[in-house]
Amino acid sequence: MAAKTKCHPCLDTVKPVRDALDVINGKWKLPIIISVGIGNERFTDIQESIPGITPKVLAKELKELEQHKLIRRIITDGYPVKVTYKSEPYADTLGPIIYALKDWGLTHRRKMFNKE
Repeated sequence: MAAKTKCHPCLDTVKPVRDALDVINGKWKLPIIISVGIGNERFTDIQESIPGITPKVLAKELKELEQHKLIRRIITDGYPVKVTYKSEPYADTLGPIIYALKDWGLTHRRKMFNKE
């Protein structure tokens, strides 16, 4: 009988990575975080800055990002009522991750299409 090799558990890394991806995963979450982060505050401005997103999907995604404390919805009384969205300070912690993904994506694109 062959000796059993020792497996190294990866769940200590995989679980928190999965948790992070569950929050920012999907086609629209990162573009919304980036759009609000660069100063688009009104719903229509956010929608116009992200080609292809529908109002229904944007509303759903904003709500989820608000639940995760990345985006804050601000309602200003008056006529008409004004609704704006702001990036929470917690969302700033995603900055290094977003830029690291951008750099990796650019490197990967060059590797795949320039045949480095």
